[in-house]
This record gives sequence, C-alpha cells and structure tokens, in this order.
Amino acid sequence: MADVLPDDVATWLGSWFWAPGYDVAREVLQRGTAAVLVVAFLVVVRQWRPLLGERGLLPAATFVARTTWRDAPSLLRWRCSDRFVGALAWGGAGLAALLVMGVPQRGPWWLTTLAYLVLWAVYLSVVNVGQRFYGFGWESLLCEVTFLVGWLGSSGEGAPPPLLVLLLARWCLFRVELGAGLIKLRGDRAWRDLTALEYHHETQPLPGPFSWHAHHLPRWWHRVEVAGNHVTQLVVPFALFAPQPVASVAGGVVVLTQAWLLVTGNFAWLNWLTIVLGLGVVSDGAWAAVGSWLVPALGRGEDPVPDGGAALGGPVTLVVAVLAVSALLLVLGVRPARNLVARRQLMNASFEPLRLVNAYGAFGSVSRRRDEVVVEGTTARSPGPDDWVEYAFRGKPGDVGRRPPQVAPYHLRLDWQMWFLALGSPGTRWFEVLLLRLLEADRPTLRLLATDPFADDPDGPAPRWVRARVFRYRYTTRAERRRTGDWWVREERGALVDPVDRERLRLLLGPRA
Repeated sequence: MADVLPDDVATWLGSWFWAPGYDVAREVLQRGTAAVLVVAFLVVVRQWRPLLGERGLLPAATFVARTTWRDAPSLLRWRCSDRFVGALAWGGAGLAALLVMGVPQRGPWWLTTLAYLVLWAVYLSVVNVGQRFYGFGWESLLCEVTFLVGWLGSSGEGAPPPLLVLLLARWCLFRVELGAGLIKLRGDRAWRDLTALEYHHETQPLPGPFSWHAHHLPRWWHRVEVAGNHVTQLVVPFALFAPQPVASVAGGVVVLTQAWLLVTGNFAWLNWLTIVLGLGVVSDGAWAAVGSWLVPALGRGEDPVPDGGAALGGPVTLVVAVLAVSALLLVLGVRPARNLVARRQLMNASFEPLRLVNAYGAFGSVSRRRDEVVVEGTTARSPGPDDWVEYAFRGKPGDVGRRPPQVAPYHLRLDWQMWFLALGSPGTRWFEVLLLRLLEADRPTLRLLATDPFADDPDGPAPRWVRARVFRYRYTTRAERRRTGDWWVREERGALVDPVDRERLRLLLGPRA
C-alpha cells in the first residue's frame, strides 16, 4: 500500500486528523522531552552503580531475581551488569541528544517514532527495577510522555502533527495538574485553609537557593500562592481543551506557575517536563502573536498558518498507527480517569507495568517540621564528642551555613531518600548498606556526596566508626541571618544509629552486603 493518501481522503483527514497550526508545539514536545531524557540518562550513568548496581544499596539484580517479567518488564532481565546498564544509559543519552538537535526528525516519521520507542523501552527498563530510588511520579511521567511524543510524526516529511496525539498530550497534562490539585484538597487541611505554604518552602525535600526568601514572604502572600495553586490545578486544566486562544492561555498559566516552582524548589524534572507539556498546548498563532508583541518587526512578515488551516495530507501508515495507539491509550486511560474522581485517590500510581497512562499528584500532605538525618564518621579508636566529622550531601540540608543549592532538573536520588528516612520511611536496609559503604570508603558511593571528609585524613581514607543523628531544622529569621550569616538553625533530637563499625555492620547485614 502506498504511503500517500488519495487527494479526497487527504482532504477529509485534513479537516480533523491533522493539526497544521501546531508545528512549534511538536518541536517543543519532542525536543523538550528529549532534553529531559538526556538528563535522566546521565543520572543513570552517575548513580546506577552505587544505588542499584552489583554492590549498590539496593541491587537491581536481587529485585529481578524475585520478580517476574509480567510484574516489571525490563531489558535488564536479560542482563543486569553495571557495564551493560552503563552502555544502555550512554546510548540513551546520545540518542536523546540527537533528538534534541532534530536529526532523526529530518527523516521519515517512523525513524522518529522508533527513536522515541527505543528511549521509552530503555528508560522503562531502568524505572521498573529501580525500586524506591525510582519510585517517583516524574519517572512514570517521563515514560508516558516519551512514548506519546514519538507519534507526533517528523517535521522532515512536511506533514502537520496528528491532532489526536496533541490532545493526548493535553490529557496527560490535565491528569498531572488536576491529580495534584485534588490530592491536596483531599489530603491535608492546610491546603484547604490556605496555610500549606507557610510550611512547604521550609519542609520540602530539597529546598533551592531562593526557598529561604520564599518562606519569609508575607503570610498573605502564602495564602495567595495556595489560592492560585488551586485555580491553576483545579480550574485551568479544563481550559486546556477549550478552543484557541483560550487553550494557549491555559497552557501559559501552567508554565508560569511551574516556573515559580522551579525558582522555589528542586523537584528533579517534574516542573521542566510539565512546562514542556504546557508549551505543547500553545498554537503557532499564539506564538506569532506573542512574538509580534515583543518584537513588532516580526508582525510585518507573512501571516502564520491559522489554527485549523488548509487540509493537508500525511503518510497513511502514520494515520493507521496513530489511530491504533490512540485507541489503546484511551482504553488504558479509563482507570486513571476513575482515580481522579475516587474518594481514595491514588497518588503517582501506575495501573499497568508499561506506564503508558498513569495517575499523578504531589504533596497531598505537608510536613509542619523538618527533621534531617546527619551522618558522621571518625577515625578515632575511642571517639570523644569532638572527634566526629559530618558527611556533606550534595543537595539536602547539612551545614547550617550552606545555602541550599539549585540541582534540578538533575535528580539527587540519595538525597531524596534521606528526606523520606527522616520522615520515618520503612525499610531502612539501604541506609545500613550506605553506612557500610562509607566505612569501606567505597568510591562510587562517596561520589554521591558533596565531599569525602576522610579523603586526606592522615589516619586513613576510611572511618573506623559511623553514626547517624536526627536534627530538627528551621530557617533562620531575617535577624538571625544578618547576625550569623546562616540559613538554618538546628537542634539535635536524638540518635538514629549509634556508633557502629565495619565488622558489626557486616554481621548485621549478612553476606549479601
């Protein structure tokens, strides 16, 4: 069958199947998603071995051995060595970089689709065996969006993007925003009485460089923030499906609110990928209007193609593929849709192992206080109170004088788990293995941290003892900051792990460690 539609069929399809006013949206969705994938695969390159590798904190090979393909489909069931995963990750990062540059998109549609399907399969393989270190909603979101944007066709063939795929991308954004809004209303009174952001900027997992400043904004502003969040997540999502230019405005509102979250926190690539989806709603006409407003000279060129412009044809194989994939995703979307209206709404849930259509939501409850686990070591044989040295993590609070860093869209997986650990998260074997690796001065593990306090220690590169203490943290007031220069004040709450040496930990953990 020829891959060209007859003129009459092309005209009929052009009236509803193609979206000629969304060429920019296709570029943003495809290249933006690919840029996030570059970061995600680089995280695998740098963090797989110490977290999930053969001597990792939670070895993926052990998880693979006790689960089935049906439970967690993954290419790593074929081979799970550190070298193999590293090769997959580097290959994924390279292929994603080519998509950012638009190289596969210059060819036929199937080449672009194949590239994204390969990236989806590889990243899904990592996520499905990543256990708690990959148990975040943005992992499923990246899998879903990667699969979806691969069906937008390629600009090299001259055909517009399929409208059905653009609508499915909006449906994804709708679930991200509305799911987050509903889980907040159902989960915590602080969201309902507009006080949540009096705590959130201080207690969020990884504060950013401007989080201290956001926390000290007036109380009335925090209430405005929460009210604005409710409007953006509970009302605006419905406008994503409105006619243009209303839909473009709705997408812009999502982008602006996500930008504020970027400034005030570190949530890996969640906000970045949501911004990509928000920009994917904006039509070419809206882009042209904004451009001519910012640079009036742009308005003197040719008129942009209007939304719903001329009937255009496209490859018949792409039409068939898009119709089949859209039908599949609509069927899989039934359970996530029901979850939105369920009284016991699930947060960040996948209803099938391929993670094609998922349920999303974040911060259904807000912590009122911030506890941090501080890990310390010493080379002294019989350590006294002043012999302990603190390990500094890359992102999480530690030294009260260090300003919280900007790390997103990079994902510090160990730092996030340390936040959950301080909240009393069950299943702490991974933390006990972490302490053992510190006692062994394991280089891959130490590279997850900001510094190795024993690297130049004359008594040796490894501590004799480690311990973990819990501290209550709060931001300094403006007066305290002027007086001390510190960003935090902390107070010890007690011991999480008493001083322990290598032999005792090895005996506790057994031969698998």
